Formats: sequence, C-alpha cells, structure tokens
Amino acid sequence: MLDGDPAVAGKTATGGAAPATDEPKVAGKGAGVKRPGDRVFEFLSTAAATLITIIIAAIGLFLILRAIPSLSRNEGGLWGFLTYAGPWQTQDTTAMQFGIPNMFAVTVLISLVALLLAMPIALGVAIFLSNYAPKRAVKPLGYLVDMLAAVPSIVYGLWGWQTLGPFLGDFYEWLHSWAGGFFLFATYDNSPGFGTGRNMFTGGVVLAVMILPVIAATAREVFVQTPKGQIEAAQALGATKWEVVRMTVLPFGLSGYISGAMLGLGRALGETMALYMVVSPSSQFRFSLFDGGTTFATAIANAAAEFNNDISAGAYIAAGLVLFLLTFVVNSIARAMVKSK
Repeated sequence: MLDGDPAVAGKTATGGAAPATDEPKVAGKGAGVKRPGDRVFEFLSTAAATLITIIIAAIGLFLILRAIPSLSRNEGGLWGFLTYAGPWQTQDTTAMQFGIPNMFAVTVLISLVALLLAMPIALGVAIFLSNYAPKRAVKPLGYLVDMLAAVPSIVYGLWGWQTLGPFLGDFYEWLHSWAGGFFLFATYDNSPGFGTGRNMFTGGVVLAVMILPVIAATAREVFVQTPKGQIEAAQALGATKWEVVRMTVLPFGLSGYISGAMLGLGRALGETMALYMVVSPSSQFRFSLFDGGTTFATAIANAAAEFNNDISAGAYIAAGLVLFLLTFVVNSIARAMVKSK
C-alpha cells in the first residue's frame, strides 16, 4: 500500500486509529469559561432576583412590626382578630376591638363572583382571537382587549356606580322575585336598594370586566404557541375546527389559562377604588350578593383618616397583612395547579 493512499489515511501501520493531535480549545467552549457578557448578565439577573426577594421580605416585615402593637391591644389578641365579626372599635386605643372574618368573606366572595363571570368570557375571547378571527382583525381586536386593562380603576368605579348599578336594578328585582329565598339573593332591611345597585353583585361584575383582559391576553399568548405539528396532525385525521381546538389548543394552553385566571384573581383581591365607589360599605356579612360589604382594601381606604395614630393604623395594617398573605396563598395554589398540568 502507498503511504498516501486515502484508504489508510489517518491510520497507524498496525491498523489502529492515529493518535489525536493537540488542538487549541475554542474560546468560550471550555468547561467553566465565561465571557464578560455572561458574567454581567448573571450578576444583573441575580441582583434583580435578590432585590425583589428583599423588597417582598421588607414589606412583610414592615406589616408585621406595625401590626403587633395593635394586635396586643385588641380584645382577644390574635384570636379575637381572627374571630371577631362586629364593628371595628379602633379610635380608643385602650379598648380596641377588631377582626377580619367579615372582610375576608366579602373579599373572597366578590373576587370569586368576578372570576366565575370573567373566565368563560375570557376563554371565548382567547379562542376566537387565536383560532377563528380573520388575520387582519386579530391585532386590532387584541389591542382593544388589552386596552381594557389600561383603564384606571376609578373610571370603572364611576361607570359601575353611575351606569351599571342602576342599569342592573330591574334584573336584580326579577332575580330576587323568584330566587329571593336562596341565601345568595336574599335582601334585608338595610340592604342597598335595587335602584342604586350598590351591592356585591355589581362589584363582582365590575371586577369581572377589569380582570377579563388579563385572563384573555395571557391565554391567547399561550394558545397561539400550540405546536403546528399537533394542529396539522389533528386536521389530517379529519378533525373539525372545534375538534382541533378541543384536542390540541386547549390541552396545550390550559396551564396558561389557569395562570391568567390566578393573575386576575390577584388583582381582584386587592382592588380598592372601583369597589369603594360601587359597593355600599357594611360591617356585616350575610352571604347575600344583594347586600353591601367591606373588603380589606376598601376598609383601609375608608379608615385613612385614622392613620395619624400609629396604633389605630396598625389595626388596618394587620388587615393588610392578611391580604398580603392571601395573595401568596393564591399564587401558590396557581403554581401547584399549573405544575400538575
């Protein structure tokens, strides 16, 4: 054989592989080698994550430290704070009496009503924009939905107070005429009149409109990322448009839909001005959507005049601490649900 024969090129005389020659390592490919840009990005991202954690921890610590003096003066202490359902007495700091059961129930009830109303509509909007709308109409309609999220809450409050509540009055009367025996639609002597519509039902409707674009936008962004291969495979099997959506788009985007719903719920739990203007304040909770009520946020807004006294303000800061923890619980549940899907 000739030494230059290509059939034996790269082989030793004994037929074995030729020993590898030393080659310079390519910059950036060696183990543990980091470019300056990588180091800068790693530092900035780590600093951002650390800063957010510190800010959240500082807010929680502030709420706890400001709430402890008031809780120590509350009749019944922490247990009384968790169980007392009567009117708040915070002006006399030597005989304070306050608790959160009614606020907690009103906050959760209005938010759940908003979520139940908004989720189906938001799902329909997201499916339409991602699968059914003409291509030329997708962007304008998407911008229109997104603009709803940019409307200030006080504008929603004015609309709900001046227009929506009175408009729903006749519907409330009709609903009460045949469902008034059910506790959710019962009325009492001091319940808001149907003519004004300043009840928890109206508050739930206003919140539903406010959180709808958040849910719809999040779900739409996930639906449009459904792998084309899955869609084409379903179409090749003869699936109709709805069957394609049901078998491919919805299963793929379910986690995004749930995440959007939980984001909307987080906004609903902390909404202040809209509910402050729409729902008639009340210290009672009687499980009726036709009744007034006070949420954590509206209670704090109503008591702003008392905040010149640290002890009186501490009672409402304690309520804010519960709302702060409630949002963490909601987010944790959302993450668990998304992970399970």
